[in-house]
Amino acid sequence: MARSQKKTSSFLKKLTYHYRVLIINDDTYDEKLSFKLNRLNVFVFTGLFAFFLILITTILIAFTPIKTYIPGYIAPGLRKKAVHLQIKTDSLEKALRINTYYVDQLRKVLNNEISMEDFNKNYALKSINPDTLKLAPGKVDSLLRKEVEERERFMVNKQNNTLSYNFIAPVKGIVVNGFNPEKKHYAIDIALPQNTPIKSIAKGRVIFSDWSAATGNTLIISHPYNVVSIYKHNKKLLRHTGDIVQQGEVIALSGNTGEQTTGPHLHFELWIKDTPVNPQDFINFKK
Repeated sequence: MARSQKKTSSFLKKLTYHYRVLIINDDTYDEKLSFKLNRLNVFVFTGLFAFFLILITTILIAFTPIKTYIPGYIAPGLRKKAVHLQIKTDSLEKALRINTYYVDQLRKVLNNEISMEDFNKNYALKSINPDTLKLAPGKVDSLLRKEVEERERFMVNKQNNTLSYNFIAPVKGIVVNGFNPEKKHYAIDIALPQNTPIKSIAKGRVIFSDWSAATGNTLIISHPYNVVSIYKHNKKLLRHTGDIVQQGEVIALSGNTGEQTTGPHLHFELWIKDTPVNPQDFINFKK
């Protein structure tokens, strides 16, 4: 016990031993600087220096952009942008699913696989009910709704349409089967010889160009102002899905393909704002 106390006392004395540090000119041996210190002073100075070094480093990291270089650190602005992009991506995914379902159902209607009544019913089930979202319309939204309500809507077989479209006839010929929505014939049939050139009624983009068992070689073009034109029973399609076509450009050759045909003719449909209309109200098919 006494030996241990002796060692402790000896260690404390060593901490307080004074040492003189001299800085001497090596050539002249003149004393330039001298100061006293002991081990305790060295320990205290080293500890204070380390403390202030850590404190300054912490301040620099916490309050300067240097912290962005630390691996694993996420800046607050970057996190906000990531959340915003996630919300936007989710909204785009929902809109894409709705649009994909709409196009799929529209193709079934065009191929006479389902009726317009079933199409409207099925699409209504997939549509979002605004009442469930509890969203109050803003001022801009209210003005937009009022403007849409005041616009004239296209109805099936509307005669006195006030809007004018500069369409050209896809082909000139005799209409052998007219537009008859009561019989679910949302088109006109024009009798034609085989390989008659079929033209686009206006500038647009081909959204469907493929074979259908019922309608044969079918081509669908989307035009500006929510107009869609459809050409069925062609012998050959000259344009592909995604192609841009100009007004009057030859897009197909007439034929007699598909199960729902009894002779060479063009089955032509015209849709405006998702509603089938009588093409003869807009286009002159007489030679």
